[in-house]
Amino acid sequence: MIIRDYEVSNEAGWVRCRVLSFLQTAYFDNVLTEKERYDNPAIELVAEIDGQIVGLIDVEYETEELTICSRGAGLGGMIWHIAVHPDYYRQGIGEALLKEAEKRAKKLELNRFEAWTRDDQWVQNWYEKMNFKNTDSYYHVYFEGEQIDEVVNSTIPKLYFVNGFAHYTGNDIEQIKKEDTRIHECVCYEKYFDVE
Repeated sequence: MIIRDYEVSNEAGWVRCRVLSFLQTAYFDNVLTEKERYDNPAIELVAEIDGQIVGLIDVEYETEELTICSRGAGLGGMIWHIAVHPDYYRQGIGEALLKEAEKRAKKLELNRFEAWTRDDQWVQNWYEKMNFKNTDSYYHVYFEGEQIDEVVNSTIPKLYFVNGFAHYTGNDIEQIKKEDTRIHECVCYEKYFDVE
């Protein structure tokens, strides 16, 4: 396995790897058709085996405090994407990508990573195994059909909402839960780097 910088020519492999890995998670419908570009500097790495992209990590990082990360002191990096192709699970690829990203982040004088994920227990377990701490959460709520009429009102004639996505930051999720409402807890994980 080779871990190296992402190159523009890797875009199709990057997208394929991300789509296939996200299908296994609560982010199954968060499909990208091209690689995200960042306004700020980023650590963008891929893992390659036999010419195939089998893993990736993208970390956009701050040059000014709290411009990307939502908490903490000092300069941090936000892990926007970390993924391993399902055919290559449990081979240490995600950990190797994270370690290389951390090594580079320390050279850039960043002091932490922040990552947000949904309520897939196996993903949360992985972050905790990598020494991230759970620091915050809120909810992603999807509304469809008649549910949308309860939460969205339009003053535009003949405009009908079919589905919707919302963030709920309140403390009583039960008030919006219905039998068929899709709700995911979105959890923040944070890792401060050891000082060497």
